[in-house]
Amino acid sequence: MALQLSQSPPSVRADSTVPHSVSAQKIGLASPLPACRFSLSKDVRVKLKCGGRSGACGVRCSLDTAVAAVGRVTEVNKDTFWPSVRAADDKTVVLDVYTQWCGPCKSMAPKFQGLSEKYQDVVFLKLDCNHENRPLAKELGIKVVPTFKILKHCQVVEEVTGAKLEDLVMAIETARLS
Repeated sequence: MALQLSQSPPSVRADSTVPHSVSAQKIGLASPLPACRFSLSKDVRVKLKCGGRSGACGVRCSLDTAVAAVGRVTEVNKDTFWPSVRAADDKTVVLDVYTQWCGPCKSMAPKFQGLSEKYQDVVFLKLDCNHENRPLAKELGIKVVPTFKILKHCQVVEEVTGAKLEDLVMAIETARLS
């Protein structure tokens, strides 16, 4: 599980040693550190043990702090998609799988944003089907873009392919009522 430092330094792994080259400023501490050990506490804060000193710094695990926000579209990737879906709990989740170069995807983007503002009880996510996210797209069975997957309790319950707003609205309504 990768950890990301709050001021966008490189990723580090749990139970790893922070190398001498990581400056104290990058991890929010006032003085330079020797190689430090860290471990996760229950609230996903990192505990540092540096020589005889210990303390917490601004490191959080992005995978465990996913928030299922309503009223807006949240961009996800292969690492944050499933944690975001799990964080939605019993809410309906609508995923827009798109690419940067797709004309129909671009035309649906403002409509998708409008739906996120209309349905305040639904979580709206976007996944760019780029090279990095291709394994997730394959897992979800994406063959064309745009594809909209509607999920409940981490299961796909509806799918709409193409820029078909009316079909998407009907699928969302059906999923919300189930």
